[in-house]
Formats: sequence, C-alpha cells, structure tokens
Amino acid sequence: MAMLGYARVSTSQQSLKIQRERLIAEGVREDRIFADKASGKNDDRMELSKLRARAEKDDEVLCTKLDRLGRNTRDMIEIIEEFEEKGVHVRFLDDGISTSGAMGKMVITILSAVAEAERSRILERTNEGREVALASGIKFGRKRTVDRTRLVKMKEAGIGATEISKQMGIGRATVYKILNEEVESPQEDVG
Repeated sequence: MAMLGYARVSTSQQSLKIQRERLIAEGVREDRIFADKASGKNDDRMELSKLRARAEKDDEVLCTKLDRLGRNTRDMIEIIEEFEEKGVHVRFLDDGISTSGAMGKMVITILSAVAEAERSRILERTNEGREVALASGIKFGRKRTVDRTRLVKMKEAGIGATEISKQMGIGRATVYKILNEEVESPQEDVG
C-alpha cells in the first residue's frame, strides 16, 4: 500500500508549497506527490494522468481539498470511480472525508455538487459585475500604448508600413489594424 498525493493550483503564479507541505505532514513521500499548475477546467493535467496510471490496489490518494482533484461533479465522480475500480481510496484532508465506505462516497458526491454550484455562482456574479462595469463606461483590456496620431501622420507623410513598424517598434499587422481603425473608418462614415 502506497500513500500518493495530488496537489493543484490554477495558475503558474500560484504556489504548490502549502499543499505539498500538508501532504508530506500526512505521510506522503515527496517523490509520490503529483502536482499540476493548471486550471481545473483544463483537460491536460499531466500529473493527474500520471497519478491515475500509477495508483494501484490498496493505495490511498490524498488531496487537500475536493476542488483540487476534479473540474466539476461529473469529473470528480469519474476520477473517484476509476480509483475505486482499482481498489484505491481517496481522502480529502481539509474536508475530513474519504471514499472508503458508502457514506464517504455519498458525502463526496454531495460536496462536489456544492463546489460546482459555488463555481457557477462565482462566474455568474463575475459576469454580472462585468456587465455593470461596461454599462457604466469602464473599459476592459490592455490600455493603448501606440501613439496612433504619430502613426497616421507617418503614413500620411508617405512612410510605408514596414518602416513605420520598425520606427515605432510594433508589428506591421498592428500598423495596418490602426490605419484601418483610424483612417478608413472615418472615410466610410463620410462616403
């Protein structure tokens, strides 16, 4: 019987340190911790795939929280069922639950559904906030850094797109895009 650990953070800027330390404190050897830096929505979680291949009968997989293992309820159930078919139990440390026994499976299914519902509510609130911000005139995205007036004047002076891109340190596609937005659009309005 081996104790295996799984840790995941959503972005490469986040740290796995706390999850790793917690798994090691529970007795998981460091070389048996599988850790991904990827969104739970991402299907390409290489370390989870390795863990699924590595786990065998009577092993126990430890994870700090439910939402670290599965993307949603269906995904969580699929992973847990796969482990159960192999005779592998899963234990979630912060939630204090394990898949060993019928009660553990039921609790995990319920908690996974609650976690998925919470993610949906967060997304819904985020989208509502974004809509309110847009309606009040807030602009999203990167601030413009190209001096559009200078670019248009350079073009009007007969300088070609390649030379403009070199002088301004931008790509030719950007030059054409800005020219289309700044020069051609007003002409369409007039004509």
